[in-house]
Amino acid sequence: MTATTTAGVDARRRGRIKCVVWDLDNTLWDGVLLEDRAVTVRQQVVDLIRALDARGILNSVASRNDHDAAMDVLEREGLAELFLFPQISWNPKSQAIATIAREINIGVDSIAFVDDQEFELAEVAHAHADVFCVNADAVDGLLDLPEFTPARITDESGRRRELYRAAIARRAAEASADGVDEGFLATLDMVFSIAPAAEDDLARAEELTVRTNQLNSTGVTYSYDELDALRRSPDHLLLVASLSDRFGSYGKIGLALVDLSRQTWRLRMLLMSCRVMSRGVGTVMLGEILRLAADRAEGLRAEFTDTGRNRIMYVTYRFAGFSEVAREGDTCVLGADLSRVPPRPAYVRVELDGMGG
Repeated sequence: MTATTTAGVDARRRGRIKCVVWDLDNTLWDGVLLEDRAVTVRQQVVDLIRALDARGILNSVASRNDHDAAMDVLEREGLAELFLFPQISWNPKSQAIATIAREINIGVDSIAFVDDQEFELAEVAHAHADVFCVNADAVDGLLDLPEFTPARITDESGRRRELYRAAIARRAAEASADGVDEGFLATLDMVFSIAPAAEDDLARAEELTVRTNQLNSTGVTYSYDELDALRRSPDHLLLVASLSDRFGSYGKIGLALVDLSRQTWRLRMLLMSCRVMSRGVGTVMLGEILRLAADRAEGLRAEFTDTGRNRIMYVTYRFAGFSEVAREGDTCVLGADLSRVPPRPAYVRVELDGMGG
């Protein structure tokens, strides 16, 4: 899809772009680097990239160029930090797009690609039909398009690139360790914080339900107003989790909704951000909910709806001692054994705010 054919975009596609991948020659700058090292950066493009960054939309590079020479220009102009996983080589740009999507852990349908060459746009579109392709001459109105306009822009949106850079540093530390085991995880000084959602958390909570697919137990999304009503309800407990380590903060990465209206509580939604998938903390929030239920309820049941992408959440429940007790349409209801609450991992410190325990 090109920028000139988006007038009828379905509202459900609003904010679908999570990363914009930029060409360099005659796109980010005027000129061809290998012909003349004195290229001139297009300030209006830099301003656009910074505006996208402030919205929480990541940016990267796919350029057929000499890697070191191109990076020298980006460093010299103070722009290198704006781009995650830049792909600068002589490989096809469709390959670069696939690599960027894999490194960021998003689908190619969440990527936009900007280039001045119709050949390159066509090559990417042929390989990845869902990539949003834009000619470099048509970027002026990009910020007005619904695909580039998130429903809400949170404080965390403007820090998204920073969070990914911290993740890159963590990955490098993992690579230098002898596997991701508890010994390595203990060196991270992880702190997992859980608290009832406050009003300031709601925009990020809404964003989590919309953006999280693989680690959402039901696939259900909630609006800001729905979450606010649940936060205020005496019959519900809406929990938000955050994680930090020695590299910095991951931000708010978990959300849970517990229905307290009966003596047997119902865990209606549990989700975790994919960015913490390999941190060994996937069961921490669930463990704390189990502890609360063991202290205050007669039982705990959890809902799981298979979306085709979230099977790992079913496995998470089973490893935590849940077993299937009923079927309600497409929803599997699992019951917990509250006499066998798993211990907290030794390599993470858990902090509870306003929850007791």
